[in-house]
Amino acid sequence: MSAFPLSVPARRLLAAALLALVVLVVAWRHVASWGGSAAPLRVAPVVPAAQGAGTAGARAGPVAARLVVDVAGAVRRPGLVRLPKGARVSDAIARAGGLTAHAERDSVNLAAPVSDGQQVLVPARGSPGSGTPGGAAGGAASGPVSLSSATAEQLDTLPGIGPVTAQKIVDYRAQHGSFTSVDGLDAIPGIGPARIAELQGLVVP
Repeated sequence: MSAFPLSVPARRLLAAALLALVVLVVAWRHVASWGGSAAPLRVAPVVPAAQGAGTAGARAGPVAARLVVDVAGAVRRPGLVRLPKGARVSDAIARAGGLTAHAERDSVNLAAPVSDGQQVLVPARGSPGSGTPGGAAGGAASGPVSLSSATAEQLDTLPGIGPVTAQKIVDYRAQHGSFTSVDGLDAIPGIGPARIAELQGLVVP
């Protein structure tokens, strides 16, 4: 028998407290169980900005890779054109408006690839040297003669350029490097503005 017997009201109060404690424990377990099952439903946030940045970078790549080519001669809109990397001479001429009615189409290799800073010259039909091989003997591909790579024999085939002047061009090239423009011929003794104008369309740097 207890040393301190509880009265009936005290017993009821104790029973009510124990019941409330049980209810709190059950409720806590229910809330914890519900919170644990809800956690997997969380979805990682989508970040469209990163995808947009990637797209912008992909678009910026080709722009950085574009080539600038000078198209001159018998084309409708001579001047600088911008082309994607891997473009051909035909693409450069098309961007310049296409060939004129007087263009010597057979003197241009439309399938040749172009490089940044290149000049594409389209000779006019009937101009000196049009329709003839652009340099090498033995039936090499026709086209303008390259001042930076042609031999003295190939340069000698140009109008107004004899063997002596042709050798001067080769010697000048060996001392100063490749030509960057046709106007660079002005540094060669014996070649003046009139001769350079005559060679326009027949030679390339």
